[in-house]
Amino acid sequence: MAGHSHSANIAVRKGKQDASRARVFSKLARYIMIAAKNGDGNPDTNLRLRYAIDKARHVSMPKEKIERAVKKGTGELEGESYEEITYEGYGPGGVAILVETLTDNRNRTGGEMRSTFEKLGGNLGAIGCVSYMFDRKGLILLSAKAYKNEDVVMEAALNAGAEDFERDGDSYAITTDPVAFTAVVEALKAAGFEPTEAEVKQLPKDYVDLDLEVGKKLMRLLDVLDDNDDSQNVYTNATITAEMAEG
Repeated sequence: MAGHSHSANIAVRKGKQDASRARVFSKLARYIMIAAKNGDGNPDTNLRLRYAIDKARHVSMPKEKIERAVKKGTGELEGESYEEITYEGYGPGGVAILVETLTDNRNRTGGEMRSTFEKLGGNLGAIGCVSYMFDRKGLILLSAKAYKNEDVVMEAALNAGAEDFERDGDSYAITTDPVAFTAVVEALKAAGFEPTEAEVKQLPKDYVDLDLEVGKKLMRLLDVLDDNDDSQNVYTNATITAEMAEG
């Protein structure tokens, strides 16, 4: 599963995502609330909550904001009621797009998603129209420059329960089953390897190449979808290049 485009796409997309800290924290708070609501408020027993909190800490979200989000999720504090909805559609060039959202108003979010797709050269599709093109996997990236002995890193990853390991430019790309993701990350850290990226994602089974003009149109669509307050994650099976993200 690991491959060239996974880390390349991540690097380019991160360079384009310039949302304010307040917006990032707001989205993460929703994510923590849902994780606590669907499980419990203990990250030691609720792996999804643990992952959500780790993600929040990675971007220096204040401890009190994390704790408040957990309490809202468990009902200890009054909070909004959110539901998870994934929208599927096609972008310029016919590429597949998945948008994972957390919303307190599905009619509003659905209308905004449809409008965004249609205005920017895409089409919102039916449930299941593109999701089969993706696999939900844990993806862990390590710096190949920082850890030069590839065999040692690979042995540590596979011994920790990783499904696949591959050298990917200046990174090692490690994929895991989502259930094993947290354990693999912890095992790697315990072995002295600090990930540059660690997330459970929808990874494309195959990638689609686009020409530069179409790629720029796709990036505009992805950026607007990312900026929607209700969107949590936006995925595509297109190969994104640095040139597409410029301008």
